[in-house]
Amino acid sequence: MKTIVLPVDFSDSTDYLLDETIKFAKDINGRISLIHVAPADIGFAIGDMGFQYFPEVEQNEIREELYQLNQLQQRILAHDIDADHMLRQGVAGDIILDYAKEKNADFIVMGSHGRSGIYDVFIGSLTKELTRKSTIPVLVLPCHSCQ
Repeated sequence: MKTIVLPVDFSDSTDYLLDETIKFAKDINGRISLIHVAPADIGFAIGDMGFQYFPEVEQNEIREELYQLNQLQQRILAHDIDADHMLRQGVAGDIILDYAKEKNADFIVMGSHGRSGIYDVFIGSLTKELTRKSTIPVLVLPCHSCQ
């Protein structure tokens, strides 16, 4: 059975990417491993007194993201496709690649919004980074209509 890693960020493109990955998993008799990478600084705020940490904010955010991951997993399972999920905090590119290696993934599925140039200079492109660094095939789905 082939393993497909699908990073999700709960953006507008998540539903589209999930639906397309489900179709792909059916075609190749695959299983889907969802991963969401939360920023390491959830719960931190800058105020008059400098950086402050609010653990309840971090806990609530993580709880909500785990709930959303579980909902996505249930959608996959409803199609009789094996699925699991993971939430980690840190630098998305490195974590996704490490997770894909841990899962012995055959594919990583990412979306492309068609942005380039100055956007990549200032924001960076996770999909672009993964296609450059990954030894695992990265399938890039165009998401022009999901923005």
